[in-house]
Amino acid sequence: MPMSLAGKTAIVTGAGSGINLAFARLLLRRQCNVVIADLALRPEAEEVVAAHASPSRSPAHAVFQKTDVRQWPQLERMFHTATQQFGGADIVCPGAGVYEPPFSSFWHPPGSSASHDLPDSDRYALLDINLTHPIRTTQLAIAHFLSKRRHPSSSTSSTPSTNHVVHISSIAGQVTPLLAPLYNASKHGVSGFVRTLAPLDRHHGIRVTAVAPGVIDTPLWRDNPEKLRLVNEAGGDKWVSAEEVAEVMGVLVGDGGRDEIEVVKDSAPGAEGTGSSSSDGQEGKGMVRIEGGLILEIGKGRVRKVEQFNDAGPKGVGNTVGNMPLVDGEILDMLGSGTWGV
Repeated sequence: MPMSLAGKTAIVTGAGSGINLAFARLLLRRQCNVVIADLALRPEAEEVVAAHASPSRSPAHAVFQKTDVRQWPQLERMFHTATQQFGGADIVCPGAGVYEPPFSSFWHPPGSSASHDLPDSDRYALLDINLTHPIRTTQLAIAHFLSKRRHPSSSTSSTPSTNHVVHISSIAGQVTPLLAPLYNASKHGVSGFVRTLAPLDRHHGIRVTAVAPGVIDTPLWRDNPEKLRLVNEAGGDKWVSAEEVAEVMGVLVGDGGRDEIEVVKDSAPGAEGTGSSSSDGQEGKGMVRIEGGLILEIGKGRVRKVEQFNDAGPKGVGNTVGNMPLVDGEILDMLGSGTWGV
């Protein structure tokens, strides 16, 4: 496989754990330097940074930059670190996110005992983390990429190359479980934001894409009881590994120099341009071009392009949470009990 990422540098927020850590590991294996920006590192992330701390230990380096993604000056500092350490960034992943935690949840209003959002703060922390931070980081990334081209360093290649911003949306950017209104809104927002910036690829060589993972086996699920209880493994729900998501993210940012990626497609048997089709005409496989605005849903062993219009919606193994109706019912009962209010 061509080492098309070798010698490049990435900034990845939230890489102290989960999908973003798996992505950072993949980049480092491909000899791409990584600035890991997070509030803290889990032990497994500390091991990654230690293993890539010096040239004698690894051809690619990892640097930890403590970052609260709600603070814009700290987002700017990530780019300063990338410039000071590696001459600048080529790839940016604003991947840090949270899932409707009690400290910032629609169902725990500002001022309630569980919420850290204050009634007079004019903001929800979840939206600052999941939506405002990806938007602001992308803004900074675009400015950074354009500045590097205007003021190339001696180490900058004379051959023009595409810069990348890869976002993490979710199947919650299509479906709307009652449990997580703020999370759903943030992921719908990320998907719309990515599509909006599609023309940057063609006109300026800045490719903004996203993955939309299903049920991923990460601390975001495992360490969140409210989210974990949604999964009904006995009823057939399956986990998708963080590494499966990271592999697709790698392709989106140029791993292997591929222009296309294989996806599953809803199609009629033998439909023109859809690739191979299943015998019942429900689902086949085909290739889609990797370009700005592309959003790829990731389930268990399957990748699907999320269409902007008339999309069929998430389905398949790794995209189901069987206990969601039970939790939705609890919320509806709570609202009818007379105990909930702002």
